[in-house]
Amino acid sequence: MVHTLSGIVLHRLWRIQAASDTPTEARQVIGEMVARVREVDPQFFDRFDNEPMDELPEWRDTLQGPRTETAEKDGEAFARDFDARLAGRTSKLVDFSPHAPRVVAEAYRAVVGLPESACSDAEAIDRLLNPARNVYRLQTLNVGVHAPMMRALQHANYTFGKKISHTADSQDQRHRMVPGSRPLLVLTDTREPDFITPMLIADNPRAREVLNRAMVDAWAAKNALLDRGVPREFALYLLPNSKAIRLVESGSLLHLMHKWTMRTCFNAQEEIYRASMEEIEQVRAVQPELAHYLGPPCYLRANITTPICTEGSHFCGVKVWLDFPHIQRRI
Repeated sequence: MVHTLSGIVLHRLWRIQAASDTPTEARQVIGEMVARVREVDPQFFDRFDNEPMDELPEWRDTLQGPRTETAEKDGEAFARDFDARLAGRTSKLVDFSPHAPRVVAEAYRAVVGLPESACSDAEAIDRLLNPARNVYRLQTLNVGVHAPMMRALQHANYTFGKKISHTADSQDQRHRMVPGSRPLLVLTDTREPDFITPMLIADNPRAREVLNRAMVDAWAAKNALLDRGVPREFALYLLPNSKAIRLVESGSLLHLMHKWTMRTCFNAQEEIYRASMEEIEQVRAVQPELAHYLGPPCYLRANITTPICTEGSHFCGVKVWLDFPHIQRRI
């Protein structure tokens, strides 16, 4: 890949290069980046006293390092606790701005300079969220993040605990404005297989048997390396993309709304689709006035503009907008 970054970011990476699951590889890659910069500007690093940090609190404060035997025991206990709190969900709402509707309405009035007597809370929210009244909601480019009135949605925030596969998490991270606290795998490793089963495989007993056997083999290979003294950092390279990732994720309604619009489309990766549907459902339960116009592009655009579906030749073939959110995904 081609990686472009500012000098200050490179200084930061150089300083905390060990703050990851793969400190050895990170040191090698970042060290080479620093070496190339020094070839053209020797003083860019030498003029500052910013040597890499050796001791990081993630390891020190947990009283365990990436090579200790307690990592698996603690990792399995953490997984049990986290899963119990999810109560069978992919994503669970754990916190939200309790006064969000009122605050969002006040923020909108502050942008457009209206008193409450001229624009009630309900009217302000409808102007912001109703796609029939707000053209920003219909755009295929996410221009709303730059629109002054849409910034009122920054003041409504939601936090979710979620469990998805490494594959889904790689997709989930594409929504940069909805950041998450993701696990250090060296501290959350488990001795037993811990993975997500895709929907199509879960419904096929023979396929599920093959997958389960492959997962047992993958974890057995990883455990064998650990038993031979291989550092956990390297042994974890054997784990598959179906490895379960447990994280806590937060975002403002402005950025979550964009994510939910994209990820409740039937073309979305199945785990993120399921998580997004669960998140909308839970937001609707606590703040229905903010959740009425949440859904895929076709749901927002139907009876307002064309084309209804923005996916072109990738149209799923299902008229989701007719019965969203009471729609069963079968693909």
